[in-house]
Amino acid sequence: MAKNKNYQEGIFRKNQKGFGFVKLENEEEIYISKENTKNALSGDQVLIEILENKDETKKAEGRIKKIISHERDTIVGTFQNNKNFGFVVPDDRNFGTDIFISKKNFGKARNNHKVLVKIIKYPQKDKKAEGKIIEVLGGPNKAGIDMLSLIKEYNLPSTFPENVVEEAKAYGDKIDPKEISRRVDLRNDIIFTIDGEDAKDLDDAVRVIKLQNGNYQLDVHIADVSYYVREGSMLDREALIRGTSIYMLGRVIPMLPRELSNGICSLNAGEDRFTLSCTMEIDTQGKVVSSDIYKGVINVTERMTYKDVQKILDKSDEQVLKRYKAYITNFETMAELAIILKNRRTEQGYLNLDIPESKIELDTYGKVVNISKYETTFSNEIIEQFMLTANETIAEKFYWLQAPFIYRVHEEPDIDKVKELNKFLFNFGMRIKINNEKVYPTEFAKILAEVKDKEEEKVVSNLVLRTLKLAKYEAENKGHFGIGSQYYCHFTSPIRRYPDLFIHRIISKYLENNYDISEEWKEEYLQKAEDRANQSSEREKVATKVERDSEDLKKAEYMEGKTGEEYEGIISSVTQFGIFVELPNTVEGLIRFENMGDEYFIYDENRKRLIGEKTNTVFKIGDKVKIRVISANKQLRQIDFSLQPNSNITEDDNNQTK
Repeated sequence: MAKNKNYQEGIFRKNQKGFGFVKLENEEEIYISKENTKNALSGDQVLIEILENKDETKKAEGRIKKIISHERDTIVGTFQNNKNFGFVVPDDRNFGTDIFISKKNFGKARNNHKVLVKIIKYPQKDKKAEGKIIEVLGGPNKAGIDMLSLIKEYNLPSTFPENVVEEAKAYGDKIDPKEISRRVDLRNDIIFTIDGEDAKDLDDAVRVIKLQNGNYQLDVHIADVSYYVREGSMLDREALIRGTSIYMLGRVIPMLPRELSNGICSLNAGEDRFTLSCTMEIDTQGKVVSSDIYKGVINVTERMTYKDVQKILDKSDEQVLKRYKAYITNFETMAELAIILKNRRTEQGYLNLDIPESKIELDTYGKVVNISKYETTFSNEIIEQFMLTANETIAEKFYWLQAPFIYRVHEEPDIDKVKELNKFLFNFGMRIKINNEKVYPTEFAKILAEVKDKEEEKVVSNLVLRTLKLAKYEAENKGHFGIGSQYYCHFTSPIRRYPDLFIHRIISKYLENNYDISEEWKEEYLQKAEDRANQSSEREKVATKVERDSEDLKKAEYMEGKTGEEYEGIISSVTQFGIFVELPNTVEGLIRFENMGDEYFIYDENRKRLIGEKTNTVFKIGDKVKIRVISANKQLRQIDFSLQPNSNITEDDNNQTK
């Protein structure tokens, strides 16, 4: 970091219009105009000079003085052949430059094919970047090329090295019988996994029983992945590089080879499996009154799906009820406990951001055949509540042990962002109270409760989500604002998340040594915890981007076939250049000013709305409108709508709530 406060380092993110923002270490964003970008590309580490400080009306502004390092030296794009030379147009439209390709660097690329290009010269003054095509991915409409392009764009490790796979295969598909005597044997307990129908890596299993004193016993059994993925092994090094499994549409890039993730580590029904387990006694108010952590061996009784558990609770399917007749009371007891836990959590300010995910259905060629909301039921919440409780219990125990650890941290939101959110909420007649420049989770929870099951619920939930800080991994416990919890970690998914695997190692060390740990070991592992937390947070950001890009790409592909069709949607965002509208199937598109009819609209910055100059027609977040699809572009991941006449819009300025 530069010493002069007028000079700061940060990461530059470029907009396709040329301007951009530099995010500093303190999370502040500095606006950089097009003429002050110094040919920096999106993702570059830069040194900037602060020209103007932030005030109530505008962001801080700066100019780039020096490009310290470039984020990437390869990029995916579409090759355009002009005979004697060519260009690669990046898939990432915010990258900042097309890439010039001399004829000798074409390789075997053909016009309009997707390619991977290595940058050999970065842009300078008025010259574009230059590159060399190092891989031809294929025609843009060939099955799977879109997902392959994303894999190459983000430089994802899509296959495992042979020696890593061999190390995984060496464990076979049966547990070591000599290890059983060192564990708590729970193979006769009635234990269930409850997951989606397509899940193959099953890393958590549960059991709930009612105790004689009226309390509940919740057993959460997690796959003992650390028993197989030993520290410093080839499997471990590869898992750390990946950091997390990435779920793209139609394919998964797993953290661990499938021989482990779908095999010996997966808690498959009817198979003996090793676990790291947490047993909790929970009273009728949802408080954990005692807990125990231990190494176990289990044999899952039934592999359940969310759908079937919900049918059992609803008593809506005779065949399912008949099949699982012996276990109906087990699931009813689970539901009882989940409700108790959820009620307690809600009182503490748990933010139930009920934002539906997109369900994108593909055919055998990878083409989108349908997009809809992914429907969740109470059975999903049962597992969520149990996992949250186990994560909190583990985090609190190891916090008080002063163990080196990785926590899942979610800090309080910036007050300035909460004030911005209140400008939007004003349109719904709501606001979040701020006391002495501090805000509490319960304030957000009240807002979410108020919009529950209303038309504007999705929009308000999204606005709240944008206001909150990103959760991340840290070696220091700072609490979790969104869950309303003082202690939180990720313990329950070691097959697909490295922090879970790392803290399993910490827990195992404490168990094996009867909690008698040397200060030297603690010091060594505190440094490791810091390093692993940072690496895992960075890999999580990449995974989130890839997953979002894969969805955006497929949504645009789907809407390419819907040009000219009309829909009703809800305004999800109001900007200086138009309004974003979300359709009932979760697809979002932009209505630019030129596609809003003959009216000229003025952007009201303070109340985040548009006002028609002639008619005083008002557009604000949450309004229903009718739209027509005018274009969609899979390559740009962009969808454009036009506003249809007679849209159901708010014209009365005083009508602030729906």
